[in-house]
Amino acid sequence: MEQTKRIYLCLAHMSPTGMEQKYIQDAFEQNWVVPLGPNVNGFEADLEAFVGEKKHIVALSSGTAAVHLGLLACGVKPGDEVMTQSFTFCASAHPVTYLGATPVFVDSEPDTWNMDPVLLEEAILDRIRKTGRIPKAVMPVSLYGMPYCVDQIVRVANKYNIPVMEDVAEGLGSTFRGQSLGTFGRYGVLSFNGNKMITTSGGGALICPSVEEKERIMWYATQAREAYPYYQHEAIGYNYRLSNICAGIGRGQMTVLKDHLNHHRHVQALYEELLAGVEGISVHRAPSEDYNSNYWLTTITLDPALKVKGQSWAYSQAVNGAVGGAASVVHGGGTLRTDCQPNDNVEAMRVFLNNRQIESRPLWKPMHKQPVYKDAPAYVNGISEELFRIGLCLPTGPCVSDDDVRYIVECIKDGIS
Repeated sequence: MEQTKRIYLCLAHMSPTGMEQKYIQDAFEQNWVVPLGPNVNGFEADLEAFVGEKKHIVALSSGTAAVHLGLLACGVKPGDEVMTQSFTFCASAHPVTYLGATPVFVDSEPDTWNMDPVLLEEAILDRIRKTGRIPKAVMPVSLYGMPYCVDQIVRVANKYNIPVMEDVAEGLGSTFRGQSLGTFGRYGVLSFNGNKMITTSGGGALICPSVEEKERIMWYATQAREAYPYYQHEAIGYNYRLSNICAGIGRGQMTVLKDHLNHHRHVQALYEELLAGVEGISVHRAPSEDYNSNYWLTTITLDPALKVKGQSWAYSQAVNGAVGGAASVVHGGGTLRTDCQPNDNVEAMRVFLNNRQIESRPLWKPMHKQPVYKDAPAYVNGISEELFRIGLCLPTGPCVSDDDVRYIVECIKDGIS
C-alpha cells in the first residue's frame, strides 16, 4: 500500500478565492500594517454576524490571550480559584496562573467528554467549605468541537452566581440547540491557530456580552492607555490586539468557513460509516441532535484488548520533538513512560499510522495529571484518564479527502493484529 503524500491531522488551508491575498494587499496599500485597521474591524464584524445572539467580539493575538483577558474581566485576582475542565489543552489552564489564581480541575462525563455538571457542583460546594470563598469563574471546554452540557453547566454556575467563560477554541461553528457555542456564558473564547476551523496563522477572539465590555477588553488589549495627550497608565495592560495583516487572512477565511464546517462533518460521517463493525474501534459522536459538533477532529477509542502490530515495541524509542505537529520548541523527554499515558496498543497504532504517512495524535492528557499542576485541587472520576489511555485523534482537516479517509481506515484495519 503506497502513499507518497503525508496526511496531516488538521491543517487549515487558504480559500480558493484568493480573498486572503486581496485583504492583505489592501492593508499594505493603505499602510495599515499595525494591530488595528479596517481588516480587524471587518473580521470582528464578520465573526459577530456568524455567532449571532447580538454578541460583540474583540480580535486578539491568540486564543490564550482571550482566555487571559476573559478571566481578568471576570474579576479573577491572585488567590482566587477558577473551576476549569481537566480534559483540555493547557491554554485553558495556564492563564489562570498568569493572574496568580489557582485552577480547580473538574473531570468529564462520558457522553460529550466535557465537564461533568454533577461533579462541578460537588467541587464548588467543597471549595466553599474549604476556603470560605466562591470560585470566580467556571470554564467549560468544547473538546474537539463537541458541545459541553450547556444547560446543566450554566444552571450550576448561575445557582452560585459564578460567571461562565466558554473555551470554544476548538468549537467555532458548533452549536447547542441551534445556538452558537461561546454565546451562552458571559464570555466566549475563539482560536484561529493554524490548525483550527479557520486560521489567521495565529490569533483568537473574545466574545463579549455588550459594547461596553468589548471596549473594556480592547482597552486591556492595547496596554490600558488612558485618554490623555501623553501615555498615562492606571492599570496593567497587555499587547494582545490582532494585527491588520492577520485579520486580513481571517476575513478571507470567513468566506469558506461554512465549507470547512460541512467538510469536517462529512469526514466524521465517513469515518463512522467505514469504521462501523471494526471490532475494538469506536468513533466518538454527539450524544443527541441537540449537540451539533463541528468535529474539529474525529476521535476514536481502542478497546484495551485490541492487539496492534508492533505493540510489543510501544514506547521503546524516545520521540524527538512533539507529537501532533506542535509548532513549538520542546524539551527532550525524560523517561519513556509516565504513570498516565496512552495504552500500548494506542501508541502502537499511532506509530503504525505514522509509518504510513498518516499523522495521528493522542487525546489531550488531563491537566490534573500534568506535573506542573500536581498540587492543584482536582475533582476526578477517572473518565478523562481512561479516555486518554484509549483515545486517538484522526486527520479531519480541509485537506483530507474522501480517498484519504478510506486509506486511513484501511491502514487502521491493517494495523490490527
